[in-house]
Amino acid sequence: MTVSLLGAAAPGFDRPLDVLEACHGRIARQCDTLGKLLAHLPAHGADAQAQQAARAVLAYFDTAAVHHHDDEERNLFPLLEQAGAPGACDLVETLTLEHDELALLWRRLRGQLQQIEAGSTAALDEALTHRFVALNRSHLEFENTHVLPLARQVLDAAAIERLGRAMAARRGIAFAGSL
Repeated sequence: MTVSLLGAAAPGFDRPLDVLEACHGRIARQCDTLGKLLAHLPAHGADAQAQQAARAVLAYFDTAAVHHHDDEERNLFPLLEQAGAPGACDLVETLTLEHDELALLWRRLRGQLQQIEAGSTAALDEALTHRFVALNRSHLEFENTHVLPLARQVLDAAAIERLGRAMAARRGIAFAGSL
């Protein structure tokens, strides 16, 4: 476990399922920011606060969220299938389709956020934003209540370590320790 400069404890990659859960919290906070931005724009336009919010959302969904989906699709989901987790194949198919839909929505939303970040427009498609946020929230809720508990139940220590090592490597971080 590492301590951030903000004082909150962050799990290390030796606890990869906790890292995934923490990422879910960060995705939810970025969704909160999108909601606040949507409410802010009509009265204030693409002012400095709006530009900063757009920049933060772009930075998160362009990097960390991409790594997160790769962590799940390339590592966690195959480990669940290999472990013979009940319903893993259907679960993986559904979640992968949701990841694909989120990626499509993000590509549409991204261009609008880039324009807000540049201060060139104050337009953010309300229906698109609400759909992106709602799908993220339902997806995170499902993963937190079904996928992560299932992984904690069926993955052994070696599989957990493989997951953590792969996640750390994806980010160019040395894996600290073994389980």
